[in-house]
Amino acid sequence: MALVEAPPDKKHVEEVDIKDTRYRFTVVEPNNPKGEKKETIGPAVSDAIMKRLLRNDVKVNYEQEESNPILTTMLTILLPMVILLVMFYLFMRQLQAGGGKAMSFGKSRARLLNEAQNKVTFADVAGVDEAKDEVEELIAFLKDPKKFQKLGGRIPKGVLMMGPPGTGKTLLARAIAGEAGVPFFSISGSDFVEMFVGVGASRVRDLFEQGKKHAPCIIFIDEIDAVGR
Repeated sequence: MALVEAPPDKKHVEEVDIKDTRYRFTVVEPNNPKGEKKETIGPAVSDAIMKRLLRNDVKVNYEQEESNPILTTMLTILLPMVILLVMFYLFMRQLQAGGGKAMSFGKSRARLLNEAQNKVTFADVAGVDEAKDEVEELIAFLKDPKKFQKLGGRIPKGVLMMGPPGTGKTLLARAIAGEAGVPFFSISGSDFVEMFVGVGASRVRDLFEQGKKHAPCIIFIDEIDAVGR
């Protein structure tokens, strides 16, 4: 700005072209009356800058940045929509990568083994002969329920297996399903315990709905004591 305020008989600014923050000065001096062009980047034009230029008789050519109002409006409307669509796409990709776990929050986590997948029989179970004898009638009922129903017999609602870990409770349950030739659902009692109210109950309902669809079948709930903790 020193050249702007210089006297006319000295090196001074005679004209300035302003476009946005770009300033092009025409600097004139006594031995060069045509002047030379100098360009610089400065702050956006303000009232103080304009007053200072005009006060020193500097010719100002101000060119406003061209803007397209339609394009600006479209960008204002479309940009948030594009961002939301991208976020939704990434969210769906994440769900697919995770097997849709977020969508199956209240669904049962039981693992199903059908008759072809479950190859375990009593031949694979050793050391629990008394327990095997007690469930023989259960296997016979599962194989031919009509025979027992004609006589008015009813299958037990469940069998409680007790014992420390590693004593073969899960293996025996699979062997019962394998001997009877029925599907086998396996789930842990801890899967029914959730911090959100109603999720555990929803999983119980879903598990037994699946059991009804595959009836007759065996539903094995491991560590069921976790439900009451």
